[in-house]
Order: sequence, then structure tokens, then C-alpha cells
Amino acid sequence: MTLDYGVAPPGYRLPDATRLGAVRLQVADLGRSLDYYQRVLGLRLLDRTTGQAALGAEGEERRLVVLHERPGVRPVPRSGLLGLYHFAILLPDRQALGRFVAHLGTLGEHAGSADHAVSEALYLTDPDGLGIEVYADRPRSQWRHDNRELYMTTGRLDIRSLLAAAGERSWTGMPSGTTMGHVHLHVGDLERAEAFYHRALGFDKVVWSYPGALFLSAGGYHHHLGNNTWSSGPAASPDDARLLQWTIVLPAATDIADAARSLHAAGHEAAESEEGLLSADPWGTSLCLTLPR
Repeated sequence: MTLDYGVAPPGYRLPDATRLGAVRLQVADLGRSLDYYQRVLGLRLLDRTTGQAALGAEGEERRLVVLHERPGVRPVPRSGLLGLYHFAILLPDRQALGRFVAHLGTLGEHAGSADHAVSEALYLTDPDGLGIEVYADRPRSQWRHDNRELYMTTGRLDIRSLLAAAGERSWTGMPSGTTMGHVHLHVGDLERAEAFYHRALGFDKVVWSYPGALFLSAGGYHHHLGNNTWSSGPAASPDDARLLQWTIVLPAATDIADAARSLHAAGHEAAESEEGLLSADPWGTSLCLTLPR
């Protein structure tokens, strides 16, 4: 795809059809987390085994969030840890986001909010302090760019307009068509993050002048991945609530093989597994490249 914005990597480039899959999260209490993810977020339980549960949208079998219980893990501190800043659930339309706003109001749940120009977003924190965004995109025809950089900002969200867009329908859970839109990470250094995620893994750079942040994507999306230096760390450890793994879904096995060669050429480890190709960024955040299921 030829775009009017963004900077392609110098070598391997992720295909336009790249999308994100499930995130795996380590939590302290599976029952507590399941209550939150179902009652507040409206995700549906797909399956549950001892210490693990998978959730998705209504009417779909595709996993969006997989919870792994490890009793006693520490909650995320307010200052954050290197690793997850938030994962972002993309609703299919603005009307659904308006219904979600009304649902949160009914529950009395607090949420932050922002208008990012390309999208409208709500921000929540789960019982372990893990960050969550629920958002809806504006049409691509409304996205702006200048000197090849996409315009993103953080402005005030028009809650009344969203509530009006909801219409008469009430929230009945994450609707069919909901996907994992992006993942946003705390990293230790943006240059090293760019070297790994842009030059080695093959994402395009799309926003690079946002203070302390770098946004990357494939296929012209506003971002599949955010990186920021807003936390001084340290990196999340096995004893912390944390992101265990996030997933990039590529269309073909040849794409995964090409990504593996690019990562290896840049000096990064990438190992095959039953799930797909496993690698990790310089701060130990694990990712899996896999095929559609």
C-alpha cells in the first residue's frame, strides 16, 4: 500500500493485512478479574481451566483477552512498570462506544477519556492496575497528516455527543466485530524501541513527534503499537501483574518466516513454537507472530 503518510522500515515491512490478536495477562485473582472483565467490560467467557480463562466479544469465538492467575502478584504501581501501558479494545462503531459510556455510568465506574482526532477513547484500570482502553475509530477520510506524519492529539472527549450517538439501544456486552485494536507499551528508550519494532520487526512509523512517544502500524492504521517513556520502570517481573504476551496476526506463513529473518538479522532472538514465532523487545515484553485461526 502506498500512503501519503508514515515512514516505511528500511528492510522487511509487515503486510498491510496485519492485525492484532489476543493479549495474555497475569492477574492475582482469576475470579475477581473475570467479574470485572465480564461485568464492566462486557466480554464473554469463552473457556476456563484451572488458573486460566479466555474472553471474547458477543457471538464470536475469537479470543481477545486471556487471563492467567498467579496468586500474590503485586498490583501495577501508579508510576507504571516497563511493559504494558494499556491494551486497547476497538469497538465496531461510535454508537457502541456511546452505549458503553452509558453502561459505565449505570455501574458508577470511573473512566478517563480523550479525543485523539483519529479516535475517541475511554480509559480504565482493572483490579490489578492493568491499563485498558476502549475506543472507536473515526473514518480514515477524517484523519489528517502533515509532512508524512499522522496527526494525533489528546483533547477533551465530547461525552454528550457519544451518549446521543448511542440511540435507544442499551449496552449488552462487547458487540460482534470488536477487535484488539492496539497495544501501548512503556519502554526504556524510544530509539531502541524504534530499532526493534520499526527496523527489525517491520512496522511503519506513523507518529513520532508526540511528546515522549512513538506510534507504529501496518497498512496505514493510526497505530497498532504505541511506545512511550512515561514510566521510569523497572520492568515488570514474574511477581507483578503484567502483560505476559501480545499477538500479531500475519496473513501467511511466508510473512512469519520473513519477519523471523529480519529479527535474526538485527540480532534479536525469535523462536518457533506451537503458537507461532516468539520474540521479546529489549525490556522483555513478549510477542507472538501467528496465523489467523
